[in-house]
Amino acid sequence: MTTNASSPAQRLAELVNTHAVVHGRVTLSSGKEADYYVDMRRVTLHHEAAPLIGHLLLDRLEEAGYGPGEIDAVGGLTLGADPVVCAVQHAAASRGLDLDAFLVRKEAKGHGMKRQVEGPDVAGKRVVILEDTSTTGGSALTAVEAVRNAGAEVAAVASVVDRDTGAREAVEGAELPYLWVLSATDLGLTHQ
Repeated sequence: MTTNASSPAQRLAELVNTHAVVHGRVTLSSGKEADYYVDMRRVTLHHEAAPLIGHLLLDRLEEAGYGPGEIDAVGGLTLGADPVVCAVQHAAASRGLDLDAFLVRKEAKGHGMKRQVEGPDVAGKRVVILEDTSTTGGSALTAVEAVRNAGAEVAAVASVVDRDTGAREAVEGAELPYLWVLSATDLGLTHQ
């Protein structure tokens, strides 16, 4: 019996192209215009894609020296990062690894604990900021600032999909390593 088994990264690329890539002129959250939109919630919340994302991103972090043991927690700016953060935390748990998770609000709550960073306390912890997709790096850098203000050491920033539109340069310009699982090229996308 012959099978056309694809690698996990190839399968994720197929799922992203099938479910998340929307072609047509759109204005991105960065304010930039593009000929396509990658609606990652369509895959980060998908039954097959979410576990792939968790394991592929965890593998990428471990390969770069940012796996559990080297870092204490992963988190990112809500809402896009929420399912990615959970997928990575669950992938780590499935491997018997300890990895906390946290979520970053765009601004601190005005009531209750009035926190901007939710979840286990990040003060004194080494963390990685996660994103579903990156365009300019602005969301990641907002999260970086918030967790640093909460007392964490940011080790790196990682994204499931890098659109090849400046996020890498912005994050590296902030003197942080930047990792990704899939690029726009991997998805067969071009930008203008």
